[in-house]
Amino acid sequence: MSRTPAAHPASETPAPQGSDPTYVELLERLARAAAGYYRDLTAAAAVQGLTMTQAKMLIQLRQPTPMRALAGLLSCDASNITGLVDRLETHGLVSRQLDPADRRVKNVVATEEGREAVRRIRADMRATSAAFARLDDEGRRSLYELLGRLHPDETA
Repeated sequence: MSRTPAAHPASETPAPQGSDPTYVELLERLARAAAGYYRDLTAAAAVQGLTMTQAKMLIQLRQPTPMRALAGLLSCDASNITGLVDRLETHGLVSRQLDPADRRVKNVVATEEGREAVRRIRADMRATSAAFARLDDEGRRSLYELLGRLHPDETA
């Protein structure tokens, strides 16, 4: 599947009011939304004594996940994962378990304390919660569907 965006205007001038947004405008709006989410996540993670990256890792651990897969999910080098897991393990938020299908693979698993930390982080993300609260049910369903279409090859 091509990573090249669908046809988009070469012009970076803003679209006139009421017309379709340009490719660049979509990128900028997505970047602003992501930046707001990550500011909110960073602040909520800090309340729990965690970095944003540690919180992102915990949030990804909905099921046992191989360390190498975590590196891909977090877009970082596999060597960085060991240190992240070490720090989270020291705080009792994750544990390492051998994969029953391949004992050479170590899975990272969120502990109950880790899952509780994720619940507290999400509850403390007030700006993000307020943004979602401004959407009605149909708006939330549409946003969910549209976000899923941006990267359909990635798991939710």
